[in-house]
Amino acid sequence: MKNLSLTARISLLFAASACLVLLVAGYFLTQAVETHFREEDRRELNGKIELIQNLFEHAYSQKQSDLLTKQLDDALVGHHGLAVAVADATGDVWFATPGADFPRTLLQNCQTQSAGWKYGTLLQWKQAGLSYRGIAVSITAGSGKSYAVAVALDIQHHELFMNKFQSVLALAIFLSALATASLGWIATRWGLSPLRQVTDMVASISAEHLAERLPATDLPTELRPLVIAFNAMLARLDDSFRRLSEFSSDIAHELRTPISNLMTQTQVALSSARNNDEYKEVLYSSLEEYERMAQMVGDMLFLAQTDNGLLKPGLEKVNLANETQDLFDYFEAWAEERAVTLSRTGSVTVHGDRLMLRRALSNLISNAIRHTSQGHTVQVSLARHGDKANVSIENPGMEIPAAHLPRLFDRFYRVDPSRQRKGDGAGLGLAIVKSIVEAHGGSITVTSANQRTQFQLTLPAVFE
Repeated sequence: MKNLSLTARISLLFAASACLVLLVAGYFLTQAVETHFREEDRRELNGKIELIQNLFEHAYSQKQSDLLTKQLDDALVGHHGLAVAVADATGDVWFATPGADFPRTLLQNCQTQSAGWKYGTLLQWKQAGLSYRGIAVSITAGSGKSYAVAVALDIQHHELFMNKFQSVLALAIFLSALATASLGWIATRWGLSPLRQVTDMVASISAEHLAERLPATDLPTELRPLVIAFNAMLARLDDSFRRLSEFSSDIAHELRTPISNLMTQTQVALSSARNNDEYKEVLYSSLEEYERMAQMVGDMLFLAQTDNGLLKPGLEKVNLANETQDLFDYFEAWAEERAVTLSRTGSVTVHGDRLMLRRALSNLISNAIRHTSQGHTVQVSLARHGDKANVSIENPGMEIPAAHLPRLFDRFYRVDPSRQRKGDGAGLGLAIVKSIVEAHGGSITVTSANQRTQFQLTLPAVFE
């Protein structure tokens, strides 16, 4: 069943359902026919009993009683399969139709009150392999004498009809189920044609054509959510492939510059003999490039670990006010050099990894100092709203165009399309900040307007 196609499964379900319905209908139909025959037999038997009873009620004398035998024979002429037996009060059979013993059996059982046998009840029994149905009643003649009358029918013709009827019904049910399965297969095949069309369109989409979308119009209602969901998946894949392609290009670009610098410096150093100081200068310059490359590789490894859920933050109480102040002390000399003031307001405590959160704050504060013009202040605001801790880092002096804000946390992304480093790192700082914040169950947003840029962090707060 697991390997059957959807069309075959639905066709078999149609056939099984049709069989079940037809079997139930056939059962009730058979019962209805049986009931019809039973009622017809009852009506015929009751009619004969009324006839016999009427004859006996008009027999007031012995002479009239002697004529009853001939009257009964005349009344029963032409009724094949019908037999009558009449017994007097002593149990002796007073009258019986020739060639039929089954009414006598009914009469004897009713007189002895065998199990399930009693006067006036329509009874059915088998005798010598044949089936009979009959009624036994007690009547009173006009002379006042009591008689037991048994009237019975040979219902063999009914059973033959029912056997043939059941055989024809079984064949009809089988053929109907077969026809239902065939028509169900055709109907299902036709009904699933939109699904096959969608499948063919999906199969034609490759990595080079992820920008294509499946048409959601002119589709059955059941398939429309599937196509919409698939288009949304294609959009995510397209975005992921685009980012991966850009990421590969960015890595190549970022690594090409330091490698080119190292090769140039080495070629210059080897072009002629140098003294020790000149060789040291070349080595120190190469060391700076190695450190930059090592930092880049370390950042990329960190991001890869967070993307795959391999880097789990620790859970300890972290006072962000203390961490911010320590970072202010660390950046103080650099800020004074750039004539930038550092300011903090508020205090809040969160659960998390202190070193990871310190790294996120360090990236944001250093980024703010780097882009703040002289004479202005980098403002860090800490506050708690309900169960959330809000951290705001705001710096004046630069406004980021709105078109760049959605991609500001992408790896290697820079607002400056010239891609000149100017000492501002490899472009992974904000991506690392976002990974750290999301690993702690928080979120980060950025706004930029009126020559001011603000990063807003939201983290789960600790109730103290």
